[in-house]
Amino acid sequence: MRLLLLCLVGLLGLTDLTRAASNLICYYDSASYLRQGLAKLAPNDLELALQFCTHLVYGYAGLKPGTNELFSLNVDLDMFHYKDITGLHARFPQLKILLSVGGDHDVDETHPNKYVELLEANRTSQQNFIDSSMFLLKRNGFDGLDLAFQLPRNKPRKVHGSIGGYWKQFKKLFTGDFVVDPQAEQHRAQFTDLVGNLHQAFSNANLMLTLTVLPNVNSTWYFDVPKLHPQLDYINLAAFDFLTPLRNPEEADYTAPLHLPDEQNRLPHLNVEFQVNYWLHNHCPAHKLNLGIASYGRAWQLTKNSGLSGLPVVPETYGPAPGGLQIASAEGLLSWPEICSKLVQNSTALYRGAAAPLRKVTDLSQKYGNYALRPADENGDHGLWLSYDDPDFAGIKAAYAKSRGLGGMAVFDLGCDDFRGLCTGQKYPIVRSIKYFMG
Repeated sequence: MRLLLLCLVGLLGLTDLTRAASNLICYYDSASYLRQGLAKLAPNDLELALQFCTHLVYGYAGLKPGTNELFSLNVDLDMFHYKDITGLHARFPQLKILLSVGGDHDVDETHPNKYVELLEANRTSQQNFIDSSMFLLKRNGFDGLDLAFQLPRNKPRKVHGSIGGYWKQFKKLFTGDFVVDPQAEQHRAQFTDLVGNLHQAFSNANLMLTLTVLPNVNSTWYFDVPKLHPQLDYINLAAFDFLTPLRNPEEADYTAPLHLPDEQNRLPHLNVEFQVNYWLHNHCPAHKLNLGIASYGRAWQLTKNSGLSGLPVVPETYGPAPGGLQIASAEGLLSWPEICSKLVQNSTALYRGAAAPLRKVTDLSQKYGNYALRPADENGDHGLWLSYDDPDFAGIKAAYAKSRGLGGMAVFDLGCDDFRGLCTGQKYPIVRSIKYFMG
């Protein structure tokens, strides 16, 4: 009998490993369809990636303040594009296609807290959100809704000198820690209630409901994990952009380390492992978690005082470097093919100056991530430091997700992968690498 029980336990463990890392959630930002030239990602260009993706998340819809209705952020595009996207079901019948609301696209300067206001709204107003969501999804053939609510973010880490650091500690004796949302506990309960009501309505309509945890949204504030996970089909952890040149202009560091680089007073929660452990330790089933990875990098400007080594944490940076051409409006952001084109191809290349390529520093420990740099020249110009996950490190993170028994990976997004094969001739190398290491 004991031997039989051991065999059954072994078979159950094997089943869990087989189920682990089976999801590949692929985000498709509709803005990439509006880009010009080679940067434009049209629905027919998605088809190669969709051979590997299990889910396609189309972004982004918005929230109307006041009425709390779901609506298209670009009606002129989406009135046709929605059907083009959901029409991919014909070629990929197993693919689940969801619509995402919020992300970093639904920016409303006149109502910056509208997602919190939705949580605080009465039941009738919240029902407007539920009903309008179901109507939009059903009318256009989506399989479900992804909640990527713009909730208040963590305060960015500040750079302090030794005197400033001591003063900060002294001041905290009187002021306490900085509180981003003084009503976070109330909002946590309200978010749980809203998701429960959505789940009930969506289940009756055969619609999926998922959650995307955006970068720097504190899970302990807003997500009651034991009550929340039964209401969701899965949860995507956008475990990147912990530091960015816009949030942290004066110092450059790994944007998405797998583990904590336990030195230089880094904050303990700014790494993948901490984020994953929080959900697992709060009893979220591992197979419901998908680890998110960015297909773009973040770039800081280096100054003469930033040094030559590039070893992070890099001091005295000067905010975001110029962004790439692919997403021209985003300072300090470069897609993977743009990063690849800037990396040095020969050992005799220039080391400094506007025409000099970037020197890649590979993380041999496979714990933190790769980075690349070009030191500032003698005038303090043209310095650049870049943190990114290339296809190789994407594979390392996929192997990590599989080893932890997670449900899979989520790529943010297809439009920043090398979907034209400009770098090596291979299209969608990040997606391919993830799929290979997931098995």
